[in-house]
Amino acid sequence: MQPSVILFYTALHALLLIALSWNVVRLRQRHQVGIGTGSVHALERAARVQANFCEYVPLALLLLALIEFGTRVPVWALHLFGLALLVGRIAHAVGLGRSAGASRARVLGTVLTWAVLLFAAGVGVAAGVVAAVGSG
Repeated sequence: MQPSVILFYTALHALLLIALSWNVVRLRQRHQVGIGTGSVHALERAARVQANFCEYVPLALLLLALIEFGTRVPVWALHLFGLALLVGRIAHAVGLGRSAGASRARVLGTVLTWAVLLFAAGVGVAAGVVAAVGSG
């Protein structure tokens, strides 16, 4: 079995999650907030960045892993979408981390994340249709 492309991107995303989580912990300690955000705007943004990551990234990586092992999508496409997801999540974190309002980085992060999800969902649906038609 050849090395997994998506394992590599999953590991990079795990490191990013640790960094985002550390940022939340650092702000909690600085502002002495144990639970919630204590109405500290920087902590609210950091917690939302971390939560948003946890809302989108697991499904995106799961879909990409299933595509890697269940379809014939080329390796370059897996790298493209794994990297797009990573760049998107970093951009989103930077954009939302700096301002609660709309920013180019935040919008870019959202667009890249949704593009990866749409691609992966499309490939998954197509693979399901091909399997259903091919089986009978």
